This record gives sequence, structure tokens and C-alpha cells, in this order.
Amino acid sequence: MLRPLSQKFSARDFPALIVGLAAPDDAAVYRINATTAIIQTLDFFPPVVDDAYAFGAIAAANALSDVYAMGGEAIFALNLAAWRDDLPLEMLSEILRGGADQVAQAGAAIAGGHTITDKEPKYGLSVTGIVHPDRVVKKTGARVGDVLILTKPLGSGLITTAAKNGVASDAHLQNAIAWMMRLNRGAAQAMQSVGVKCATDITGYGLLGHAYEIAQASGVALSFEAEKLPVLDGALEYAEQRQIPGGSGRNQIYLKGKVEFRKEPPANLREILFDPQTSGGLLISIASNQVARLEKELDARGAAHWVVGKVIETTDARQQAADRVPLIVVV
Repeated sequence: MLRPLSQKFSARDFPALIVGLAAPDDAAVYRINATTAIIQTLDFFPPVVDDAYAFGAIAAANALSDVYAMGGEAIFALNLAAWRDDLPLEMLSEILRGGADQVAQAGAAIAGGHTITDKEPKYGLSVTGIVHPDRVVKKTGARVGDVLILTKPLGSGLITTAAKNGVASDAHLQNAIAWMMRLNRGAAQAMQSVGVKCATDITGYGLLGHAYEIAQASGVALSFEAEKLPVLDGALEYAEQRQIPGGSGRNQIYLKGKVEFRKEPPANLREILFDPQTSGGLLISIASNQVARLEKELDARGAAHWVVGKVIETTDARQQAADRVPLIVVV
């Protein structure tokens, strides 16, 4: 019988592996020496928008985001692409151009890649980054009393779903595309400048899904103020029209029993909480006495930011381990 990977390999087998399967995070981190560790990640998916260049840029920003969530800097990337035989290669070229422009903006290089034939087009990147081994940002570092800061507005899943169904306005879609193309590099640099220990990027599991990962890994609970959440223009409108992505339902099923609503938010705002994001922002947990300093560093780098909640105590550690009490509170 084959053993699960977590049983076949342990941390003691690879002591230089700072972050891996033993404690899953946004990317793997491997120590090279006392001052340098490698961050390794990959991500790819089918088109989320029709514009080929924009899709390539969004996919690249999304893949790079895992390096930034760990507090690192990207140094090079490899293209990953799947393409249909009946689609023009000029379209694939535009996707690759969009990705290359984002990687260049990150100060990194495209060093190669791999393409296969597939019925459904897909694109993404394998990204290599670097970070100081003592300054890796993980999901395990949230502490009671920390403040939660988010660096991009929510709702991209609702808007791209509305666009696929032909009901999204061009202004709403283009604004969402601009946010999805925005790199989280400035936010990562700001985190490093103040010594942030805990963060993650918000992608397919939505705000609450990724927040739950932090809560579970850190042994705390996270409380969000629903009315303070930043929302992309049009997202609430499309939620009311039931332009709901399939991933939202899966997120809600997974988080059943893990989220407590102290006050039920409006139905459209509730959808924002579970909305699967593409190339979303960073959710940062930071000590309350460091918030002003972090905000100053974010402003200096042109990185948007909103205070959205705080870290609180769990009610029962034994129940927490068994998923019997909520680790996410919405007020």
C-alpha cells in the first residue's frame, strides 16, 4: 500500500526545507545558506477573461503572488501553457506577451517553459523567488490582538462570471482586470520593511477560505467587519443578479460550521465573503502597534490597503482541532 506523502516524507528527511508538505503554505521554501532561501511555486488555469494579453498578465500576476505572500522577490519564471490545435498561435503569443510583461515588471526573467496540446487552453507560471531564511512570511504567524489588512478589493469572481454571461459592463470588467493585473510586490516589500510574520494571498478559496487557513495554522480565530471590506465596482450588483461563480458554492460548503455570523450581512455582501478571487490581494496579520508603520510603507509603494478585522482567541483549542467551533467570525 502506498503511504500518503505526509507519511512518506517528514521534516527531518529534508532539514533545509523550511516550508513544505509538513505545514502547507502559499509556496515551498528551501534554505540554501544562512542568508538565502529559495521560494518555489507554480500556478495555471483556464482563461478568466476574453482578452488574451490581459489573461496572460493576470495569470502571471497570480502566480507571482505566492512568492510575495511569503515575503520574497521573484527572480525568474517558466511558462506553463496548454493550447488547442484549432486556435491561432497569435493568440497564444499575446498570452505569453502579457505574462512576460508582468514578470519583467516584477524585476524577474522568463527563462523558458513548456507547452502541451489540450482541449482547454490554460496558462500560468512556475516561479522561483528568494527570501532571507529568517524573514519568511508564513500562515502560522498570526497572534491574538493582531490587525488584519487587505491589499486588494474583493469581487473579481462575480465580475468575471458576469462577463462570461454577457451581463458585465465594460467599465466594471476593465477595472477588475486592472486590479487582477496589479502585482503584490509593493505589499511584499512593505511587509519585509516592518518585519511582518504572517500573510497569505486571496485566491480561489475566497477571503474566508484563505483566512481560515491562517486561523487553523496559527491556532487563533479571525474576526472580520463585513462593512469595512473593499469591494470592486459592480460586484455587489452582480451578486444581486446571482452571477455567482461555481467556486463560491464549494467554498461555502467547505466553510460550513467554520464561520460564525454575529450579524447576518446583506445577501449580496455575504457572497463577497466567499467569492473565489483571481490574483487577489494579500491578507496581512500584524501587531496593532505596527499598523501605522506598515500603512506608511504600503503608501510609499503605491500599494492599496484596508483594515478589515482582527485576530481573536479561539473558544476551545480541543474543539478547534476537531473543526467543531468557528475559527472565522463576521461582525
